[in-house]
Amino acid sequence: MRRLLEWSMPQLPLARVAWMRWLVYPFVVFDVLVNVTDPIPHGDVPVAFYKELPVRDLLLLLPQPSPVYVRVLLVVIVVSALVAATGRLPRLAGGVCAIGMLDWMSNAFSYSKIDHDHFALMVALLVLPTVGAARTDDVGTSRAAGWALRMIQIGAVATYFLSAVAKMRFGTWLWANGSTFVWAFSRRGNDVAQWLGSHPSLVHATQWTLLGLEFLSPVMLWLRGRALLVAVGLCFAFHATTAYLLHIHFLPLVVCLFAFLPLERLSPARPGRALPWRPRAGSGSPWSGR
Repeated sequence: MRRLLEWSMPQLPLARVAWMRWLVYPFVVFDVLVNVTDPIPHGDVPVAFYKELPVRDLLLLLPQPSPVYVRVLLVVIVVSALVAATGRLPRLAGGVCAIGMLDWMSNAFSYSKIDHDHFALMVALLVLPTVGAARTDDVGTSRAAGWALRMIQIGAVATYFLSAVAKMRFGTWLWANGSTFVWAFSRRGNDVAQWLGSHPSLVHATQWTLLGLEFLSPVMLWLRGRALLVAVGLCFAFHATTAYLLHIHFLPLVVCLFAFLPLERLSPARPGRALPWRPRAGSGSPWSGR
């Protein structure tokens, strides 16, 4: 039990939480204002096409979208996200933003299409307010920060792993030898994607590689140092490749991957105060990567 608590609630820098807020909350503003998946048009759609997600059935208080309601909700999300990004009222503003985005996304996804890349983002919004005050120049660590960052990491990893589980659920192992990528390449791929689609063996190898990496993604939760950096780099490379070949982005998930990285190193050290999570010069101690 002690090892489980230490793993799920490690002592991690408060500064990393502050940097994550500067990444997550501005992205929320981008997501609701620019991203095409939003419930604003849904407010003008007949409610006969609306079928609540289970989370909305459980909460009960979340109403069906209407033109006025979704536009007021948009303002609430943007304002609360901007306030939370600055570190002011982290619990109140962050909590309002989390509830608002839960309402916003469950509204948007109640019309059949669910974007799984938003799962980790929703986890991040729910756990970041629990840390309380945190600044980018903080030199301390806390278990509250460690728990929040660990939950974001688990949310990101779960997105990959459960994607593989879904492939097995609906396509079985035949998915990897199917034509999923060829269909995607022909539907929305660029010239390079079209060339790849004309080589079935290469497509099958790519699909098997992706499936294997998704099933192995939980290993990231135990990697340290350079191995962890390589794993996160592979994730970034995968998403950059899909964006280039298919014009499909997974930005909500990509933003959450930064929870694995030592963002606290972006903070300048205060004169005369050593940052406790940085190795001493000449010590040879590798970054723990927790």
